Amino acid sequence: LSAVRRFFQHLYREKIRPDDPSALLASPKLPQRLPKDLSEAQVERLLQAPLVEQPLELRDKAMLEVLYATGLRVSELVGLTMSDISLRQGVLRVIGKGNKERLVPLGEEAVMWVENYLEYGRPWLLNGVASDVLFPSQRAQQMTRQTFWHRIKHYAVLAGIDSAKLSPHVLRHAFATHLLNHGADLRVVQMLLGHSDLSTTQIYTHVATERLRQLHQQHHPRA
Repeated sequence: LSAVRRFFQHLYREKIRPDDPSALLASPKLPQRLPKDLSEAQVERLLQAPLVEQPLELRDKAMLEVLYATGLRVSELVGLTMSDISLRQGVLRVIGKGNKERLVPLGEEAVMWVENYLEYGRPWLLNGVASDVLFPSQRAQQMTRQTFWHRIKHYAVLAGIDSAKLSPHVLRHAFATHLLNHGADLRVVQMLLGHSDLSTTQIYTHVATERLRQLHQQHHPRA
């Protein structure tokens, strides 16, 4: 189609044709790509991969738990500060796209691991340096998205997860899909993810439906 457009545009510019009929051609709509998702068992293996006896991996464990519990974007996760979290209330204050603020519940498991990390991991990482960053790097600075992506890939290898299933937002996708699989309302998932448009969230219903179809094929005697 692009070749046809260029051909007629050339004819029009050279005044060989008085018009450009390719301007009336509509571009074909490409199918929307479904997010790569992990099963609940795969997520569990990923969450169990860090060696929590080590301060650095205790930080990573807390980050993975928070990511799966909240569905944050990686950029939102690494940008969290100490003032953004309330362990007593079990919520995070998140500044998302368009500088929009939302409150996201953490859940008991994530709260527990963040508490452990704050007591045993974060002081070691900061080594006396004053910082408001919730999950600092080994240099006591804000971690980059790329660094955390490398950490996810490292733990995925340990968990035996195919790298083709991975993306930086793999736990965000799993969060949304698993909520819908367990009956969560689409608009609630939209609010938790910080989507301004419901249609952005609706793609996860297709992922959940596809997962159900696969399970049906695997387990139904007449599938």
